[in-house]
Amino acid sequence: MRLVQISDCHLHADPAARGRLGVPLGQLEAVVAAVNREHPDRVVVSGDISQDETAASYGLAERTLARLDAPWAWLPGNHDRPDLMAERRPLPAELDLGEWRALLLDTRVPGREGGELGPERRAALDARLAGDDRPTLVFMHHPPLPIGTAWLDAIGLADAEAFWRLIAPHRQVRAVCFGHVHQAFEGAKILADRRVAVYGCPAASDQFLPGATTFALDEAGRPGYRVLDLGPDRLETRVGRVAP
Repeated sequence: MRLVQISDCHLHADPAARGRLGVPLGQLEAVVAAVNREHPDRVVVSGDISQDETAASYGLAERTLARLDAPWAWLPGNHDRPDLMAERRPLPAELDLGEWRALLLDTRVPGREGGELGPERRAALDARLAGDDRPTLVFMHHPPLPIGTAWLDAIGLADAEAFWRLIAPHRQVRAVCFGHVHQAFEGAKILADRRVAVYGCPAASDQFLPGATTFALDEAGRPGYRVLDLGPDRLETRVGRVAP
């Protein structure tokens, strides 16, 4: 099973609108083409689909992502309108990956850049984990641990420690994958009895400079995606980038 993560498209209603460095639609089109060359079985788009939160931007996203050669699902980020997303396409809470499964979380808090699950969404996650012991990937928009970029660490998952306390007894959780940070990241959360891998995905749009104290763009960075290859007791991952 090959699953690919795309994140942070930041599309506008205007297809020609520019981001800070490039044109988001053109960047996403290049990412979709590159992802198709990876021959994925499934694709997850982990939030910030839109930049301007318009219905037209989600229509543009849906039409562009429809070019993927694999089934795809999306979840919201802090720039998104879940109601407008749901009008175009459902927001599933779970994906059946055969021997594996993926849980898709909504960490968005209206009016805030940072994220939070909150008690109700944590309880729902706990129930879903209790109901199936297959190896599990958890996808969310906001990072559940510091990534070493100070201004982004300030707008991560506010209830990260509560999230990890919830995850601790569920040994089937093999990795947590997030977007939001516009850069590749590989790390881990060390729990009492094991290590849970944590992966950040490059943006399908402009990249942020790793390690920056305040907001900074990575002008040399290229749009990208993350590949996750899953097998019995096996998870291998790497980052792909589009050609310059």
